[in-house]
Amino acid sequence: MSVWQIALELGIDMKQQKLIVFLLAGLGLLVLPLLLQGFGNAWVRIADMALLYVLLALGLNIVVGYAGLLDLGYVAFFAIGAYMYGLMASPHLGETFQAVATMFPNGLHTPLWLVLPLAAGLAGIFGVLLGAPTLRLRGDYLAIVTLGFGEIIRVFLNNLDHPFNITNGPKGVSQIDSLTFFGVSFSKKLSIFGVDFAPVTLYYYLFLVLVIVSVVICHRLELSRVGRAWMAIREDEIAAKAMGINTRNLKLLAFGMGATFGGVSGAMFAAFQGFISPESFSLMESVMIVAMVVLGGVGHLPGVILGAVLLSALPEVLRYVAGPLQAMTGGRLDASILRQLLIALAMISVMLLRPRGLWPSPEHGKSLQSLKG
Repeated sequence: MSVWQIALELGIDMKQQKLIVFLLAGLGLLVLPLLLQGFGNAWVRIADMALLYVLLALGLNIVVGYAGLLDLGYVAFFAIGAYMYGLMASPHLGETFQAVATMFPNGLHTPLWLVLPLAAGLAGIFGVLLGAPTLRLRGDYLAIVTLGFGEIIRVFLNNLDHPFNITNGPKGVSQIDSLTFFGVSFSKKLSIFGVDFAPVTLYYYLFLVLVIVSVVICHRLELSRVGRAWMAIREDEIAAKAMGINTRNLKLLAFGMGATFGGVSGAMFAAFQGFISPESFSLMESVMIVAMVVLGGVGHLPGVILGAVLLSALPEVLRYVAGPLQAMTGGRLDASILRQLLIALAMISVMLLRPRGLWPSPEHGKSLQSLKG
């Protein structure tokens, strides 16, 4: 007997059932890092990265899922947010430019309350700049232009070490400050009522709050007039324009809104890692973020979250599978190549078995069934 049937027999209505499910899920998410700590901080780091990828997937879902604009350069906004925080919370600019060292003798140490709006605003501006020249493009042409934008940003970051050393080129930016929130440093262990919270656990709770806020924003956007207009553009742009929808402004808004999520996620990534370099923002990262949205279920928030969690955690979990398989073959197979092969096989299997994603939108499924009928 399922949980829903038991709830119905106990006289619990649908709203109460959903409330119980949300409370249980919330409790599980709060307890999860404490349980993972017992197996080592590496598992908590995997959960942290999964939450960051959920933030990225939620932002890309606005562009791809709601507005129907294929963006293969989304990792550029991730990089912009990361380098913004990396430069404003590390000794690099002070060591490179004497004027910065004079203005900030104690070094640049950007607080969290300033990081989030700056990262969101800067990435949003670049999102609008990307969207402006692509307004007349759609489909494959749009994908190629956005792909080029992502590569341009990566190449710029890789080469902006001369004549003025801004990004430190391929060496990357190191010694980035950890976050500090209300006097609590995320670089040190925190003890509350005898329970120890490792730094990675503190980051987990911060990322979880950001994800919850992002989910609420995306849900409200989906139900708003703007969200409905985006979906109209996704289904038929010409018909939407004929109905009086300002497709130009709404496309720019979609690019800008989606980019803000990438910027915030990038800033958190830089604080979490303490080091960033252009290698972390390759084309493969953009492809993986798009795959998270598509495999989870385009335009459906639970599906996007599920896809992001699975595809971000799967490569790390498969490390423990690839090693024994390599040993079984006498070391003839490289573990990293074998891991990529297993990831590819998993993705192909999902697309064959669930062509509309692991958790597609129920409304979309109903419309398809009615057409088939």
